[in-house]
Amino acid sequence: MAPPPTLQELIETVRQDSSSDQPLDQLVAAAAAAAQLEETTDALLGYFVDRCRRDGRSWTEISTALGVTKQAVHKRFAAAIATQLSAATPAPTFERFTERARHVMAESSQAAITLGDDFVGTEHLLLALFTEPEGLAGRALAAMDVSEESARAAILAAGDRAPSTAESSPSAEPSAPGEGPAGRSAGAGRPGTGPRPAFSGPARRALRDALAVALELGHNYIGTEHLLLALYRNADSLAARILTQAGALEATARAHISAMLRGHGPGH
Repeated sequence: MAPPPTLQELIETVRQDSSSDQPLDQLVAAAAAAAQLEETTDALLGYFVDRCRRDGRSWTEISTALGVTKQAVHKRFAAAIATQLSAATPAPTFERFTERARHVMAESSQAAITLGDDFVGTEHLLLALFTEPEGLAGRALAAMDVSEESARAAILAAGDRAPSTAESSPSAEPSAPGEGPAGRSAGAGRPGTGPRPAFSGPARRALRDALAVALELGHNYIGTEHLLLALYRNADSLAARILTQAGALEATARAHISAMLRGHGPGH
């Protein structure tokens, strides 16, 4: 294998790329180069971490091989692995979703239809979380004094909500049994059998981020709590704006969910 560039070679590259010979300009160029190197390094390791996971290796084995804690591996590579897994499938799939989370996905389509929208956005995902009041997300929202009525009012007050990018919409119920543990009877709360609205770009990103959140927490399933925390990842999304404007901050939601997770198994 060819040796990586030496420090002196990197310094010379930064000097050549800098807009001037001033130290501050060179520092900016060095920061950009370091960020690119870190991104490439994470992508390289993430690729092989994903291969290990596909080979059946546990997070404990991977963290031991890398010489770091399991939590550090989750935090560093979760987003990259989630992106790779999402890119590998043309439409969202729900094999790892709990039954409560699947019900939320079905109800998000119904929420869009009820509001007269031809897409499923993050705001519809937020509304759908209220259909599972006993789920961890529903309980966290209640603890933060966010109600379905207030969320719906904020959505209607937002005016034009045309999606930035629409994705093809999958069935809200997977065709095969999921890997996630059950939290309620299968098929509960299915909307009608007609065509379902397409997922917007931000909604599709929220599903990817829900996987990342689950990986970061060391969970092999996606529950309502992961969906709620994922809504905060895109601060510009309507759901994130509604939550933060209501005073329901991400740190508060995470604290409530962490406390509840200590007393509950999966399925929420």
